[in-house]
Amino acid sequence: MALHPKLIDLSLDRIERLLAALDHPERLAPPVVHVTGTNGKGSMIACMRACLEAAGYRVHAYTSPHLTRFHERIRLAGRLIGEDRLAALLAECEDANQGQPITFFEVTTAAAFLAFARTPADVLLLENGLGGRLDATNVVARPALCAITPVSIDHTQYLGEGLAAIAGEKAGILKPGVAAVIGPQHPEAAEVIAARAAALGSPLARFGAEFHGETTAGGIRYVASGDEIALPRPALMGPHQIDNAITAVACLRRLSGFAVGADDLAEGLRATQWPARLQRLRRGPLLARLPGAWELWLDAGHNAAAGEALARTAEAWRDRPLHLVVGMLNTKDPEGFLRPWAGLALDVAGVAIPGQPASLPAAAIAAAARAAGLAARTAEDAGSAIERIAAAAPRAGRILITGSIYLAGNILADNG
Repeated sequence: MALHPKLIDLSLDRIERLLAALDHPERLAPPVVHVTGTNGKGSMIACMRACLEAAGYRVHAYTSPHLTRFHERIRLAGRLIGEDRLAALLAECEDANQGQPITFFEVTTAAAFLAFARTPADVLLLENGLGGRLDATNVVARPALCAITPVSIDHTQYLGEGLAAIAGEKAGILKPGVAAVIGPQHPEAAEVIAARAAALGSPLARFGAEFHGETTAGGIRYVASGDEIALPRPALMGPHQIDNAITAVACLRRLSGFAVGADDLAEGLRATQWPARLQRLRRGPLLARLPGAWELWLDAGHNAAAGEALARTAEAWRDRPLHLVVGMLNTKDPEGFLRPWAGLALDVAGVAIPGQPASLPAAAIAAAARAAGLAARTAEDAGSAIERIAAAAPRAGRILITGSIYLAGNILADNG
């Protein structure tokens, strides 16, 4: 397959050309919920999918990136696409492309639309890849609903340096007259999104305005005008996941033509699964390298906003010492990610991400941790890091491996 020289090159020209050559499969997909944002997209889609399936609907989903195997990105009517079928679809796209410039994500998005068009389902949950306005998923002319999860600083080399610029790219998925659900936002991002929605006549339901969530003694409560539902806490951990769940509920309550009742929502929130989001590892060779009383956790958070969200969760983890093992890409801000952990984590072990050329060196992670006010060391890999942490600690603690989706995928491949 002749790929465009750039791995990422935001544009709609190439994907639109390829989809036209394939007779526009994106026009044959079931009703689309198009989701963008910086953090929480995958978690929110996982919540929506679980709730819709609890209500009896057949759900397609497109998410990225994958953790351990590429076919995780495409779910057809509730089941992951078969690898043979995916290979055949990619070959079909390659033939249709006729050797013209194309990026990896554009080809795989076209293959996903072919799969979605050819498999019956009731709804497609479509996760934006990068940005929004020029992302390859932004070819659906009229989605059933749009959603924007919290926007923060990330991918500045593609989306712009400031929050307003990034929010403008994310708001590029909004369509004239199509309702949009907006998760919690920084005021600067909220202003940009609202202005774009007003220009398009896109009705907004905003977290903290048209709807909000409350934590109760027995769970959570979704509250909107004339609509109040008591629900269990979501299976995914952390205050940020409560926000994601409430935003998912807001989407489902506004998704025209779908009946997802309170019991369906409750069942879905209890059943939601999304690997490497504050996931406790309970088996595998990595866990076997720790003494029995230690806990080992994994999270794919990789930007400053994710670091803040994870640290808020760690506030409730003061029952035992917390240690971090961190690997990050060289496009990320390790000091920004680690700064919220000062006073919460005892130390940081910096590691390079195995097999990832764009990984920061372990020494760079350790230097960033020290700059953020944390004790730090380096380790050859995650296994060596956790062994050294346990050997030096006076009592059993909790270890969180974090900093990168790619590191998380590597860990899950051996220990998931």
